[in-house]
Amino acid sequence: MSMQIRPILASLRKHRIPAILIVLEIALACAVLCNAVFMIGQRVSDIRLPNAIDQAGLSSIEVQGTDPKQAGDDIPRNLAALRAIAGVKAVTAMNALPLTNYTWNGGLSTHPDKDMLNKRIVGMQEYLYTAGGGKALGLKVLQGRFFNADESAGSKLDSFMPAGHVVLITQSLARKFWPHGSAVGKMLYLGDKFSYTVVGVVADVLRPNRSGQGEQSFYYSAFFPLQPNDSALSTYVVRSAPADRDRVLREGIKALSTLAPNAVVKGRTFSDIRDKYFADMRSMAWMLVLVCAVMLAVTAFGIVGLTSFWVGQRRRQIGIRRAVGATRGQILGYFRTENFLLSTAGVLIGMLLAFGINLYLMQHYEMSRMPWYYLPTGAVTLWLLGQLAVLGPALRAASVSPVEATRSA
Repeated sequence: MSMQIRPILASLRKHRIPAILIVLEIALACAVLCNAVFMIGQRVSDIRLPNAIDQAGLSSIEVQGTDPKQAGDDIPRNLAALRAIAGVKAVTAMNALPLTNYTWNGGLSTHPDKDMLNKRIVGMQEYLYTAGGGKALGLKVLQGRFFNADESAGSKLDSFMPAGHVVLITQSLARKFWPHGSAVGKMLYLGDKFSYTVVGVVADVLRPNRSGQGEQSFYYSAFFPLQPNDSALSTYVVRSAPADRDRVLREGIKALSTLAPNAVVKGRTFSDIRDKYFADMRSMAWMLVLVCAVMLAVTAFGIVGLTSFWVGQRRRQIGIRRAVGATRGQILGYFRTENFLLSTAGVLIGMLLAFGINLYLMQHYEMSRMPWYYLPTGAVTLWLLGQLAVLGPALRAASVSPVEATRSA
């Protein structure tokens, strides 16, 4: 190969513009490919994020348009009606569910502080539920316990915060506050007015939407008990076996519609909620796959076209080399080496571009830093693509017979 590099470089200097164009095309493809594949990976990772509730068995029923003053009567009545449905394992009333985009955000700290902008405050989702909510959701207790009956019965809303003094937090939130110790029995504060004892730590549950940077912040959730008498509890969560879920949902909607004929009653399974939330991410992932495929195809056709052009321009030169003893393998190696040099130049520029694009996305679109291994992966992909694309024209060049040199002379 080293014997061929000098004449290859001399030939490329004579064809500067086509060579520069193919280098820039490879560089752009490398930069776009690295960032697009990284973004695809992030989207797929988000779509597959675990969520430690009974996703397959949950249904959500929302009741809207009722008199808030009647919530103390309506909520216990509706809960009783839903429990009476055959196949229902547990029911609770909540203010929100994961991945519904209905946020009830708050901030907790390990120290009481009037300054709500204190850096020690961690933003999280406040989930409020009535007695039995842990069982209805299928929460998994890792440390401590669920709320007891007295804690659920004695908690009201005060300035949009539960006045009870107990809380369940997710494992990620517990690690954020106490990375090296147990959270159970510790205190959390909202300002200097509200204080809560952590009675349990549950496996990670997603928030209604992503808020803040990093995957772990998506799991910063806290659960509070609440009496079944507040209009904020407009969502009824029904848990059943997955096989019974659709029937239970239909019967639940019918039961609540009968009890509140003037209200708007809507229901959906949690599987539908999750699919809807991630629909845009799924579409974006497929769009990026299409962008990658088009970019690679354009690059490959560019290499094929340029190499075919060069083969046509140098048929007489190829024939002469064949006449003086060059083998087909040497001609084939010449064009493959030429493509490797062009690809290497394009890949080096492309990796710098890829890194720059990722920095720009990090600064303006809250994108995560791209791991280093995406760059060599993109480089290898472009090298392989170049070798495959040049193979056809190179084989045609290798098939040029020595007789053609005589005929062209």
